[in-house]
Amino acid sequence: MTGEEYVRDADRTLEETYEEPMSLAAYVDRIFENPTIASHASKYLLEAIEAAGTRTVVEEGEEKQRYRFFDDPYNDGEHAILGNTEVLNGFVDDLRSIAAGRGKDEKIIWFEGPTATGKSELKRCLVNGLREYSKTPEGRRYTVEWNVQSADADSRGLSYGGDPTATDDENWYESPVQAHPLSVFPEEIRTDLLEELNDQLDDHVPIEVDARLDPFSREAYDFLEERYRRQGEEGLFSAITDENHLRVKNYVVDVGQGVGVLHSEDDGPPKERLVGSWMHGMLQELDSRGRKNPQAFSYDGVLSQGNGALTIVEDAAQHADLLQKLLNVPDESSVKLDKGIGMDVDTQLLIISNPDLEAQLNQHADRNGMDPLKALKRRLDKHEFGYLTNLSLETELIRRELTGETAVWEGEEYDELEAKIREPVTVTVKDAADDLREREFAPHALEAAALYAVVTRLTDEDLPSGLDLVDKALIFDQGFLQEGDTRREKDEFDFDDGAQNGEHGIPVTYTRDTLADLLQTDRDRHHPELPVEDVIMPRDVLNAMADGLGDAPVFSTGERSEFENRVVPVKNRIFDRQEEDVVEAIMHDKRVDEDTVAEYVEHVYAWETDEPLYNDRGERVEPDPLKMKVFEVEHLGRFAEEAYQGNRPRESVRQFRREKVITALNRHAWEQRNEDFSVEDVDLTAIPVIKTVLETHDWDDVRRTFEDFDPRQWDDPPSGTETEAVKEDTIETMSDLFDYTEASAELTSRHVMGQVSYRWD
Repeated sequence: MTGEEYVRDADRTLEETYEEPMSLAAYVDRIFENPTIASHASKYLLEAIEAAGTRTVVEEGEEKQRYRFFDDPYNDGEHAILGNTEVLNGFVDDLRSIAAGRGKDEKIIWFEGPTATGKSELKRCLVNGLREYSKTPEGRRYTVEWNVQSADADSRGLSYGGDPTATDDENWYESPVQAHPLSVFPEEIRTDLLEELNDQLDDHVPIEVDARLDPFSREAYDFLEERYRRQGEEGLFSAITDENHLRVKNYVVDVGQGVGVLHSEDDGPPKERLVGSWMHGMLQELDSRGRKNPQAFSYDGVLSQGNGALTIVEDAAQHADLLQKLLNVPDESSVKLDKGIGMDVDTQLLIISNPDLEAQLNQHADRNGMDPLKALKRRLDKHEFGYLTNLSLETELIRRELTGETAVWEGEEYDELEAKIREPVTVTVKDAADDLREREFAPHALEAAALYAVVTRLTDEDLPSGLDLVDKALIFDQGFLQEGDTRREKDEFDFDDGAQNGEHGIPVTYTRDTLADLLQTDRDRHHPELPVEDVIMPRDVLNAMADGLGDAPVFSTGERSEFENRVVPVKNRIFDRQEEDVVEAIMHDKRVDEDTVAEYVEHVYAWETDEPLYNDRGERVEPDPLKMKVFEVEHLGRFAEEAYQGNRPRESVRQFRREKVITALNRHAWEQRNEDFSVEDVDLTAIPVIKTVLETHDWDDVRRTFEDFDPRQWDDPPSGTETEAVKEDTIETMSDLFDYTEASAELTSRHVMGQVSYRWD
């Protein structure tokens, strides 16, 4: 596109975002057409979250509905909060209660958690989401602006010093705290209006606007009221709110206007941080007749900025002195600018802290009911962020940290996520000579880092017999555990729902820094043709993470010892994954034809059920015992000759056919609810044992297929040998189909063959 085209697109974007100011009466008509634009703060935040919709995720092995709002969809996922779905759902449930006034309206929402658990992303995600929602027709946010000069007033005005300019636009002054337009109405009229509006509202959360005009707007209102009352104006309210004096305008919610954020580095007296400060120079300029004129107030405190939507106190432990002063804000919805000058506030309060805030709050807990912080603690509604305990989410987070990728991973089936977990990553770095080099994290390298981090975050106190922490991590991520032909769902395992998973462990910042160091580390690897020195293998990652624990100040002595002991099962799991890749690459062109598999299933089904079986000519035939036997012996590798009497199956084979094939067919029929079920309708990969023969192989398959293959020759196979031919094909297949480069395929296959050669004979 040309520069002019980009400018035109920007024009259209702003045209769709902003509206022409309207009269108060026109605004009232508008809210009866679209009530959501009048919502109070907590309801508005709730609607913004719900407007983005939901999706299904699996966390800790359980299916959950997740609000897409927390995926930062308006910002391409840049500040998505990964995981913690149950915590976020609890937050939305609280919002729903607060918005409806069902007992939690005095609460201050508190998010606590260790570093690098997504708390900062929550703040950014909320700001992004509210900003973009306010640009939509349903999410428009409105306030009022005033013009008193049009009343032909004397020199007194509402400008911040000096005479206003002669142009009309420069005579309009917006409410500095985003006052709700309905706050202009007298209380009894506003009550009637809202009652009628809520009667038409198809929502369990009514709209509530229980706020007086802010002091700045009240100054304008009072001036106009006095002016017209002295003139004997009969329609006093109409005169005050005439469109020459009052306009309703929309604004885009953002930090400073509808969202207030108090950062950890912000300082000043408590009242200044909360609502703003007096500008003493302006007090002298304004004719205030001995009083503090609210025109001379800055309104730049966090509550002033957050009025109308959301107030966030970031790193709340740094602002612990403010928290007690916030107690009355949810209860009374008001704060004071000064003696005699108060301001109503409609905002959803949210504080964010590390665990150190809780230690401050509990410092007087042993005073037997005389704790001075008891009232504060009662009002804080805590939601605890934890470290991620899902392998796929942790891998996604690490990849974001390394590459800056922002797209949120979604998949209809777990296989789609699994493919992303194993993917390699290439990063461009500068070497010591200031030259650019491509460094590759081989397939499974990020998976290794993520799995190790997750395993350190899981408790082993509730491990069922026969499982290790890697198994638990896989169950949490997939929702099941595949053990050979058997798939065991998460609810078959007795995990403690109250277990302390995700409360401690290796943070992503440690993993990120370790991987960043590996990018700059030279490796002592050489190959005559391939850049193997630029490949970072999974074992490089795991060794570096384990070796660095001793020097990292974030871990205690006990944690270092505990985490070091957990690396071995992770190494074993990652090796198994690499081994699968190599075997599948070797056997890729030797897969069993799907027609052969289908024929076997048809014959087994007919054998068990006495259903008719027909050949290509339409003639009825009997199930072929030889075909079934050959498939079970040669392709499945399940049985030897001793399992048959001639071609007739013994009981072990019969049991296998019924339990592993027929039962799966029946389950498929039940899931499909199809009365016309036939074996031809079956997705063969829905049968675990068939899925295995279609998609996986083992070393026995390699032995049968390549009789002269010798893994001990793999590093440098003799010319003309079967091992040389197998290696060439394997490296090519790993590169073409499994996302390896030739260099990473070489290193991975060498590593696997080095282990396999010990047990080959």
